[in-house]
Amino acid sequence: MKEDEQQQIFKSWLNAHQGLLFKIVRAYAFSTEDREDLFQEISLQVWRSVPNFRNESAVTTWLYRIALNTSLRWKSKEQKREIKEGAIGHTIAVWQDESSLADDRIEWLYREINTLHEIDRSLCLMLLDDFSYKEMADITGISESNVAVKIHRLKKHLAEKSKNKTLTL
Repeated sequence: MKEDEQQQIFKSWLNAHQGLLFKIVRAYAFSTEDREDLFQEISLQVWRSVPNFRNESAVTTWLYRIALNTSLRWKSKEQKREIKEGAIGHTIAVWQDESSLADDRIEWLYREINTLHEIDRSLCLMLLDDFSYKEMADITGISESNVAVKIHRLKKHLAEKSKNKTLTL
């Protein structure tokens, strides 16, 4: 593949799917600097993956898999770095955009998603992006029936947390 063809595909993918990538970044990184670093890392991995894309899955499925795997590796490296630096706590700087300023429920949801285990976090994000159970299974490598069970439990868990949140307000 020629570099100009790779560049064209890369730009079109980022333009068409940047919202999806931003959602994943937002779920794994909390400070502005971390979000920029993670988005840059995901972009680099997408760039590198363009020649390997064989149209065996949808572009969104391909990008989601790249973004999730990159985010998981990045998160693991960040946690190791924090431990090495002796960080006791992690200060969360909320990355705000116009939509989050308008509705604190979105911020609550992202905070709750962040407390989930990695696979549950991934499934929750894909659910919000209207991925089918089959697509979720393909991306995560678990069965469709397992995806369905996990989604059911996630919805129940978040609904319960939501009820508790309104009671304490």
